[in-house]
Amino acid sequence: MQVIVPYTPERPKSRLGDLLSANERQAFARAMLGDVLAALEPIDVKVTVLSTAPLFESVPVTVRVDDRPLSPAVEAAIQPPTAVVMADVALATTEALRDTFDRNGDVVIAPGRGGGTNVLVVRDETFEVDYHGNSLGDHRAIAAANELEVTEVDSFRLATDVDEPADIVEVLLHTDGRAATWLRERGIRLAVGDGRVTVTRRARG
Repeated sequence: MQVIVPYTPERPKSRLGDLLSANERQAFARAMLGDVLAALEPIDVKVTVLSTAPLFESVPVTVRVDDRPLSPAVEAAIQPPTAVVMADVALATTEALRDTFDRNGDVVIAPGRGGGTNVLVVRDETFEVDYHGNSLGDHRAIAAANELEVTEVDSFRLATDVDEPADIVEVLLHTDGRAATWLRERGIRLAVGDGRVTVTRRARG
């Protein structure tokens, strides 16, 4: 099976702008990609990074450049059986990914929080991807319209994609990978108060 990892190296993660500079957001996105590729490495699959622009740092897998929006770029890359794993699922583990890939079904979905699709396995050529808006609902509907069997995987590790500062809490709490190390090296720490755990950044000086 092939695995596609969509990745945007230019101007990623704009919603982290209050915490990280533009250059830092690029570096953090690259660290998360490294964590995802490390989780995939022990699994017997062919991995391709589907990047919107050429990469200036080497990665240990094939890189395919396609600057189209996410849905048409992924659709063009899919040759069933194909899995699509988002590059910002920084909590992903080999075990969680392997379990998802091994599930039966014409379409296997590991939903993201808020209606996203963080991991998708496509085994039928009649299925088409749609990553805009409520992609989870759209993918369910597309599968139903084509009378395809859908299996959904309830996985905390795969449901957590990192888009906002609150998501960084989960990276610091649950991983010790490249992304978590990168954050700690820049003084980003957990902040514990009376409510939910948040993050804070130590002042440089």
